[in-house]
Amino acid sequence: MMKGVRVLEVAQFVLAPAAAAVLGDWGAEVIKVEHAGRGDAVRGLSSYGIPADVDGVNFLWSPFNRGKRSVGIDLTMVEGRGILLDLARCADVFVTNYLPSARARLGIDVADIRGVNPDIVYGRGSAHGPRGGEANRGGFESTYWFRSGAASGATRPGGELVTLPGPGFGDSQTGLALAGGLVAALFHRERTGEALVVDSSLLASGTWAMQAALMGANLTGNEELTPIDRYALPNPIGMHYATGDSRFVKLSMVDSDRYWAGFCGAIGRDDLIGDPRFADAAARARYSRACVEALEAEFAARPLAEWIEVLGRQRGPWSVVQVVGELEDDRQALENGYLQPVDWGNGRKLTLTPAPVQFDEAAPKLARAPEPGEHTEEVLLELGYDRGAIARLKELGAVS
Repeated sequence: MMKGVRVLEVAQFVLAPAAAAVLGDWGAEVIKVEHAGRGDAVRGLSSYGIPADVDGVNFLWSPFNRGKRSVGIDLTMVEGRGILLDLARCADVFVTNYLPSARARLGIDVADIRGVNPDIVYGRGSAHGPRGGEANRGGFESTYWFRSGAASGATRPGGELVTLPGPGFGDSQTGLALAGGLVAALFHRERTGEALVVDSSLLASGTWAMQAALMGANLTGNEELTPIDRYALPNPIGMHYATGDSRFVKLSMVDSDRYWAGFCGAIGRDDLIGDPRFADAAARARYSRACVEALEAEFAARPLAEWIEVLGRQRGPWSVVQVVGELEDDRQALENGYLQPVDWGNGRKLTLTPAPVQFDEAAPKLARAPEPGEHTEEVLLELGYDRGAIARLKELGAVS
């Protein structure tokens, strides 16, 4: 899809690297510039109780830098910046999430890169957007999750504030949006010859995700959507239930009249079909508590494994509430290529997830993330530097 497109990434942490990783999944060649001495800062981060290094692998770095080539460059040195500009001359896309002040200090802002390559598509990922009083303020996923109202909306009254379900959650969504914008800009350039600057931010992505809730708040005059007690919800087969082994199943049968009889038959409760309190959607809404309590007792009587078999016999949509480790064995995800074991060397394989878009039903073949500066010499040789010049640059500390 994007074979022949060259992407130059000067970024750290997750947002912009995730965007470049998506472009790499779609066939682009991605060169990642890391600091010659310390590499990308995310390599040294621990999170959610998982240390930065587990058997030589960083779990935050690896998913969002798979398949890239790493070049170690010190951009504060004249020699290092010269190499970067050489790389920019032959790139189609430049991706960064450095703050405006850092871009200016390092000489990698739009005008600097366009000075050597006027046709380059320049992509910027940020926390708060490119304009306004907070444009030069850093930020992490709290901007996506907390500022957008998502965390508040997920927290029940009186409950503990719900935090992000995992690292990279908001960054990966925003990175996917940025990748889509970069592809659109490449298409625009192909049709018009005009190179664009593409922006995406955590704040923009969070507000996009919460737009229906915002509309509901606007229409009702409420500051946020009010959670409804489960026994007052109008559709008893549109909610979750606890199984006998303390797991959960989520029923998603929005058109309840379409699925009610088949659902009741599958679970062995034909008597509920003939119960006048549950005869149709309107009746079930009127007697919601009685219906929900009957189904709660039914689900509590069998373990999850049995419910998987039972619910598989009817047509209504449903899902197991899985923990993340169970994704490894999710047959549907595996059969569609949504999970992919990748060779990490020394006989070890780790699971990565391709970008959530496929072309002609084909999943891209993923490769491991690089070691710091693993491809520096290889890339510089391609640029025309000889081995003597590379050795001198290493002695200066301009490259690693």
